[in-house]
Amino acid sequence: MTGTAENVTRSASADARDEGREGLPRPTYAPAAMALGIAFLFWGMVTSVVVLAAGGLLVIAALAAWVGEMRHEP
Repeated sequence: MTGTAENVTRSASADARDEGREGLPRPTYAPAAMALGIAFLFWGMVTSVVVLAAGGLLVIAALAAWVGEMRHEP
């Protein structure tokens, strides 16, 4: 009777490990780039239009990369 309880425990833990691996997305730098772009946007509001424009472009590029990553996930 102990052998069947061990088999059930092993299969349950194996299922839990497999479920965790399926739900994790691939690593990407898009969130960090988005945060940097937002920081540049706010910094540009205080300093110059050039920094503001660079922040806007970085936010748009990061958003496009992030959405592209999410569209190509299985």
